[in-house]
Amino acid sequence: MMSQSDTQEMEERIRDLLLTPYNNGSISIATEDIQISRILIVKCDAESHQTRKGLFEWPTTSGGENASLPCPKNPNCYATRHCKLCISTHWLVPDLQPCSLLVETIPDLDQVEVTADNALDVVAMIEDLLTDHTTLNYQELVTVLKKLQDVVNLNAVTTKLGQALINIISDILESDSNLLPFTNTILNITEAVGDRMEGYEGSSTLAAPAIAIAVVDVVPGQFSKLTFGVSSDREGTKPEIFINRYSFNGTVAFISLPSVLQHNFPQNSWNQPPSRVMFQFYGIPLLFRNNQRGWRLNTFVVSASVTNVSSPITNLKEDVKVMLHHLTPNTLYKDVQCVYWNFNKNNGNGGWDDSGCRTFNSSVDHTTCLCDHLTHFGVLMDVSRTQVDLANEQILTIITYVGCGFSSLFLGVTLLTYTAFEKLRRDYPSQILINLSLALLGLNLVFLVDSWLSSWGLHGLCVAVASTLHYFLLASFTWMGLEAVNMYFALVKVFNVYIPSYILKFCALGWGIPLLICILVFIMNRDAYGSHLYTDGLHTLESLDNSDNFCWLQDDVTFYVSVVAYALLIFLFNIAIFVVVLIQMRHMQVSSPAYNHRGVIHDLKGVASLTLLLGLTWTVGFFTWGPARIFLLYLFAGLNSLQGLFIFFFHCLMKENVRKEWRIHLCFGRFRMEENSEWSNSASTGVVVKPKAKPPRSSVPSVRSVKSSSTDSTSASSDSSQRNSSCERPNLDLLVNCVVLPRAQRSTPGTGALPSHRGLNPTPGWRDHLLSQQ
Repeated sequence: MMSQSDTQEMEERIRDLLLTPYNNGSISIATEDIQISRILIVKCDAESHQTRKGLFEWPTTSGGENASLPCPKNPNCYATRHCKLCISTHWLVPDLQPCSLLVETIPDLDQVEVTADNALDVVAMIEDLLTDHTTLNYQELVTVLKKLQDVVNLNAVTTKLGQALINIISDILESDSNLLPFTNTILNITEAVGDRMEGYEGSSTLAAPAIAIAVVDVVPGQFSKLTFGVSSDREGTKPEIFINRYSFNGTVAFISLPSVLQHNFPQNSWNQPPSRVMFQFYGIPLLFRNNQRGWRLNTFVVSASVTNVSSPITNLKEDVKVMLHHLTPNTLYKDVQCVYWNFNKNNGNGGWDDSGCRTFNSSVDHTTCLCDHLTHFGVLMDVSRTQVDLANEQILTIITYVGCGFSSLFLGVTLLTYTAFEKLRRDYPSQILINLSLALLGLNLVFLVDSWLSSWGLHGLCVAVASTLHYFLLASFTWMGLEAVNMYFALVKVFNVYIPSYILKFCALGWGIPLLICILVFIMNRDAYGSHLYTDGLHTLESLDNSDNFCWLQDDVTFYVSVVAYALLIFLFNIAIFVVVLIQMRHMQVSSPAYNHRGVIHDLKGVASLTLLLGLTWTVGFFTWGPARIFLLYLFAGLNSLQGLFIFFFHCLMKENVRKEWRIHLCFGRFRMEENSEWSNSASTGVVVKPKAKPPRSSVPSVRSVKSSSTDSTSASSDSSQRNSSCERPNLDLLVNCVVLPRAQRSTPGTGALPSHRGLNPTPGWRDHLLSQQ
């Protein structure tokens, strides 16, 4: 407060005192340089401060002193604020800890009036409230967006305020909220932020993870061309903006404005701000309503506009060029459509429209559009062949996971049953069934944990899970094919067929072929396995989750070659074998005079069991299109996710010899069965035990009916034939208990007549033995 001369005198006195050396014998201090400044501001001006704890009207306070105010909600407590005395005396952050919250929830914002003075404070309050909300309901969105509109309408938007507004809008877009009723409101608020921007020179950009805007001042007579590009890695970081330059790495949106646009700039007057072009980028496609059935927005949304124009800019003589990157690669080259956002569609809620836009070119990753107007641009892709509404998709997912869980449980029981009881796994059909059950169990278990493991975010783990899932899927298909091969040997090549190490070779094929295919996939395409998969067309073949959090094949070509084509070949072969089995069953009906209603039931049971063992239910996935798509998807999900349960039902519960083993080893009391009981012996052989006369030596060996652990068949056997035979033919019987080969006709004892050879399943050398006996 001194005069200028008094100030100079005071500075000299201070300088002389500070320049005088100080020395007390042990310590000496010498001043090298002195800068003395006069504090011109000695007080903090009165200030209003709107917070979540209320409105505080801080009075004018001298520097170095504290101001105290009672808390709005609890007046017995006080908030304090210090006025710091310095070259630029200013207020410090107030201490509001003693005060209680007045605005605790978003609806409490309705009590706060937005003014030009507290706009930045209100924005800070909203940003603070949103940190506690991952989802906003309809009324909360109404309140927040209403306050943002008030802030933009009452204030010129500084860079600081604009960035705060963009951050809030980005948080709203990234929340799990239904934004479709508010799309136009959000677009208008963002537009207003750019229109009212000030405090920058030439251009300015504001960016947040889900949104970005850029404003560029233009001079109509000097405008030639203007480009706007956005680069984003889609990992939650802020997008990078490029004005009048192009980035080739990670560009997801690009707009090029023609020079004729200058004719549409408004004529500047003395009271109007200069013309400016504004660009907007939206990184959340879910903000925009999809009003065209069968089409989906497959790009981010980008827009261009000119501020202060009296009417929309349309019918440009030169087209606006828009290049957009596909969110999902269009590997199947489906139809794409260049569209713009029409604010007037859907009763004012907005919707996509293609008027004035056309597709210039389209590739797997990008589409370039040409439009004759400025607005918000996007690209729709035709997904009508694969689209499933959200409700049915959720139900199908639940069915699949629950079914796989039940299948895993009962496949485990089936495996334990057949491996624990040695009598059940003596023949080859049972051993093939064990391998098929093991492959299906691995497929179900990996599928159930796939999404959980992929959520860990470890690429190496995701690749391992995807390749393991692929391996077990192929192994399941392969063992279904080997089931058919075994049936072919049992029904068609009945006589003189001997394959050394039969089951060992089947195991080499059943587990080796899938491993070879997976290795080839790794060699040919190292990036074939991972997450962020998009498979189309016949992806329902394996009923796999196609969400981003699922580890599976990423390349469509690899999927169609290594899964669809492979499965198709196996199922065609299995269908052919299935037809042969049905023909054989028909012959049995004709040759059996005792064929009755019970035989029909047995045959139906056999057909159902064969259908499941051969995997023919998987073929439903090839027909999940057209009007019956939803029904077939439900049928596919139900049948194949429960395949393990059906195997347990047909090959454990309905198998007499399996039930016998359970009663022998697992039951107690009156339910327990003795292993050497007459009933059990007759049950396992399928005939009634009767005393038999000893046949003459010259007669051929007796033919007894043998019930395999997995089927009924007939086989000729004798002690002498088994001893004299150099090798024993594998028991290549049918795979189900109810499908019965024609039984050998017994000769009348004592007649010496040869039995009929029809239906025999002899061991190698059996024909020579018959000739020698004859």
